[in-house]
Amino acid sequence: MTPSPTEDQVRRLVRQSLENLLGRADQQPALHEQPAAARRQVVDAQQIADAAAGSTLIVSPSAVITPLARDLALERNVTIATGLPTPQPSGPAEQTIAIGADHGGYALKEQLKPVIAKLGWQVVDCGADSTASVDYPDFAYAVARLVADGRARWGIIVDGAGIGSCMVANKVPGVRAAMCYDLASAANSREHNHANVLTLGAGLIGPNLAQQIVKLWLETPFGPDRHARRVDKIMQIERRYLRK
Repeated sequence: MTPSPTEDQVRRLVRQSLENLLGRADQQPALHEQPAAARRQVVDAQQIADAAAGSTLIVSPSAVITPLARDLALERNVTIATGLPTPQPSGPAEQTIAIGADHGGYALKEQLKPVIAKLGWQVVDCGADSTASVDYPDFAYAVARLVADGRARWGIIVDGAGIGSCMVANKVPGVRAAMCYDLASAANSREHNHANVLTLGAGLIGPNLAQQIVKLWLETPFGPDRHARRVDKIMQIERRYLRK
């Protein structure tokens, strides 16, 4: 008679099955063969059991949570939350640009980083760190938060179209994000709208145009007089809703 598997053996089998399934779904090698940055986190029941009752467990935005882990989290009142660590700029905020991207914008983000650094800025990378599927709101918020908190002067966010990240960033008080797709929109967003966050769509523009947009966006000064007056009205609307 074959002995029943132990709980530890069951957990290992479940984890191995999930890892193999994820590897096939992404048409990538098995997770143990992938670079660490490309692996997806798997949260199992043991990790929930190890967490203190009533605590919050922060996991990767792309993490896979097993059904047993979810059930045990409910029993032990453990909150499973997705989040990103807040990068800490090492230089003055006035010389810092926060940049972030989802999986669709990862490649373009990596191409833009040395270009921005060559222009004399310190670059703070808020992720993502690979092309593994993630949710753009997590990374757009991470960038926007650094700008709103005054830890970065400007922010640049890249996703597939640039639209979703722009929406996210503009939910953060103090942020004026603009999705730019050519040189005219880049210059206009700065001179007329005093944009402090730029969003780009990697699926809409190529790397050469993206680099030109970033350079022009950073070099275009804010417009005075009527432009400043209109932007102040934008911020008055924001303050009106913050008071409610």
